[in-house]
Amino acid sequence: MSMHTPKTMHAVIFHAPLDIRYETVEVPTPQAGELLVKVHHALTCGTDLKCYKRGHPVLLRALPSPFGHEFAGIVVSLGEGVTEWTLGDRVVSANSAPCYDCFYCEKKQYNLCEHLKLLNGAYAEYIIIPEKIARTNTHRLPDDLPFEIAAFTEPLAVAIRAVHGIGIQAGDNILVLGLGPIGQLIVKVATLLGANVTAVARTPMKLDMARSFGGAVQTISIAEGLNAHALVQDHSPQGRGWDAVIEAVGLPETWEKAVQLCRRGGKVHWFAGCAGGSTIALDTKRVHYDEITLYSLFHHTPSDVKQAFDLLASGQVDPRPLISANFALANVEEALKGMEAGRFFKASILCFP
Repeated sequence: MSMHTPKTMHAVIFHAPLDIRYETVEVPTPQAGELLVKVHHALTCGTDLKCYKRGHPVLLRALPSPFGHEFAGIVVSLGEGVTEWTLGDRVVSANSAPCYDCFYCEKKQYNLCEHLKLLNGAYAEYIIIPEKIARTNTHRLPDDLPFEIAAFTEPLAVAIRAVHGIGIQAGDNILVLGLGPIGQLIVKVATLLGANVTAVARTPMKLDMARSFGGAVQTISIAEGLNAHALVQDHSPQGRGWDAVIEAVGLPETWEKAVQLCRRGGKVHWFAGCAGGSTIALDTKRVHYDEITLYSLFHHTPSDVKQAFDLLASGQVDPRPLISANFALANVEEALKGMEAGRFFKASILCFP
């Protein structure tokens, strides 16, 4: 069952690092259990920017590859056996779903599922939602929820896991290092929990956003470099360091600094991944005798996605301040370059004129 759809569509296809092309390709046909969704809004993402610059061994395995993963749209075709969705449903999907049967799923570590396949292809007029994602990690939008807000479900889910996963509570003093789009969402989620957030970055635009959007109680510029000792002495509660430090930069040197910024008995979350093969050096005395708890949580779970969707649908999080540019589908490369240049946090990609 389907609405009228064309035989071909426009899509942005990744061929190699720094080589993405706006092409005409066939509109895919949904197989059993799958959905075909007409993409109305997609969002640029820091991960997509990294992929554009250097490729990705997991997201972009077989080349040429579809590209992009944050989106919302309308169901226009149903695969055989689909009964829980109807044509015209406004939906948002996560970019993965666990199998619920493997070793890790049995331990409820769904983000580590052995069969986790990441969905790509949001920079296109249409996208197939695989059966597992359609069944367990797709949500129907309320009529009053705009597509561009719903498209934040996946990145907000990642931020929720970053904060909830390490047990942040009301009254905790939190330091967030790195204020890209996900860092901003982490600040927002921690603030909603009642934490007192200190946000650290190099650029005024990011610090301003952490205050106005995220509700950070303190912002600190490190344009001249990150001096961990001075930061602790001058800005942390009682000069002891923070209850928890979340590293959202993804550099080995800031992973190391995060440990120095934490108070005794505190937590460090190495949230942002570093380049493969990176190593860090730690003072074992500091980690052991000061009882530092180290975390490094990856991706999201269906529970995180549901919480994110509910926050967006209820209006508790309105992420539109993070969208500061709109681009046509043909101009995805220009949008990614604008992100890289620091002109905006995220861009909304209008997949249809």
